[in-house]
Amino acid sequence: MKSQEVFNRKDILAYFIVAGIGALLQLLIGSLLQEWFQLEYERALAVGYVSSFFIGFVLTKLFAFNAKNSSKTRREMVKYTLVSIVSGLITVYGSALARMILTNILPVDTYTIPYSVKEVHINKLLGHISGMGMSFVSNYILHKTFTFRNTGFYDRLKRLLGL
Repeated sequence: MKSQEVFNRKDILAYFIVAGIGALLQLLIGSLLQEWFQLEYERALAVGYVSSFFIGFVLTKLFAFNAKNSSKTRREMVKYTLVSIVSGLITVYGSALARMILTNILPVDTYTIPYSVKEVHINKLLGHISGMGMSFVSNYILHKTFTFRNTGFYDRLKRLLGL
């Protein structure tokens, strides 16, 4: 597959919109879990990521890679799950690493929104966005070249598992 086929504008734009919806869902759920339920940073990110998993699959299949007419939904779901596990690890641990680096660079960790009592944790927010950015790149490439393409992987996996 040529690099220009992988990185074509139409697919990148469609995937960016779909991934943006998932990212907003992740941010919202992760923030609420940290604030309302006092969940630790990494755990809240993981729950937010898993929550956006299902809507992400449906939107990606329907809009991002012209796979809506495919009759291989089960195969795509298995491959999507494998890619999502890798991506989830990138999101959670990439975010934690970015937050750790930012904490050493930025002197201020919180910002209070004017005319409110809401505090935004700058390092957590920027770390999370950084982790999602790293995940976005790996997701796009893996979904484009693996998940929604017939690679023979699914058939080999079924044989290996005896299904």
